[in-house]
Amino acid sequence: MPGSGQVTIVNDMKFVVSIYQDEDGVYIAECPSIPGCVSQGQTVAEAEANIADAIRECLAVRADLGMAPTVITREVEVTV
Repeated sequence: MPGSGQVTIVNDMKFVVSIYQDEDGVYIAECPSIPGCVSQGQTVAEAEANIADAIRECLAVRADLGMAPTVITREVEVTV
C-alpha cells in the first residue's frame, strides 16, 4: 500500500533444479538445495514454472520457521 511505511525488497536468486520425466510421462522438478522442494508439470516448461513457485513458497516457509534458506550441495566425482 502506498504510504503504509512498508518497504518491499525483491531479491533475484538462482537455483539449480533437476527435471526428469517419470514413468507416467509427468515431468518432475526438484531443487536439491531446498530439501523437499519438488513440483511437477505436463511439460518441461510447466514443471520449470511450477518449481519456481514452489521455491518461493519453500523459502517463505523456511524463513517463517527461522531455518536457513538452503542447504549445502556439492558436486562429487565418481568413477564408474
